[in-house]
Amino acid sequence: MTRERADQADPLRTMPLMAEELLDATDHEIIALLREDARRTFSDIAGRVSLSTAAVKRRVDRLREKGVITGFTVQVDHAKLGWGIEAFAQLRFFGSTNVAEIVETTTRIPEAQAVFTIAGDPDAVVWLRSRDMAHLQATIDELRRSHRITSTRTLIVLDSWVRGEDRPE
Repeated sequence: MTRERADQADPLRTMPLMAEELLDATDHEIIALLREDARRTFSDIAGRVSLSTAAVKRRVDRLREKGVITGFTVQVDHAKLGWGIEAFAQLRFFGSTNVAEIVETTTRIPEAQAVFTIAGDPDAVVWLRSRDMAHLQATIDELRRSHRITSTRTLIVLDSWVRGEDRPE
């Protein structure tokens, strides 16, 4: 029997991650544990998934190399940092606008947490954070000054029911 090289025998190393079935149940469990607490040690994870610490480290390294795990973050209470207002601004663009240019300009606004281009009407949605309503109004006014945006509609978030680790931070 011939021995395969380790990187040839491991589908996570040799195949692009295009389908979820390339991740096994243990990979999903490791990801869930890290999403719950990104500071969790490999040793702690190993005990919970019945693998060695080295095996967990290898799996996490592979998941990072393949882009499944893109980073480890800190979740903060933005209201306690003075950014307690959240809103979504729906944007309509003028005619055949260069969408990439608007997205690039919009993402430079510090209050813009994310920009989503979407199919249908409106053309894009911007997730905003602000200190207060006056600050939000100033941010919306800044968006409206773009000659390529024909209209905006603002939706103010009253409460969020998305679990913290699933929020688009």
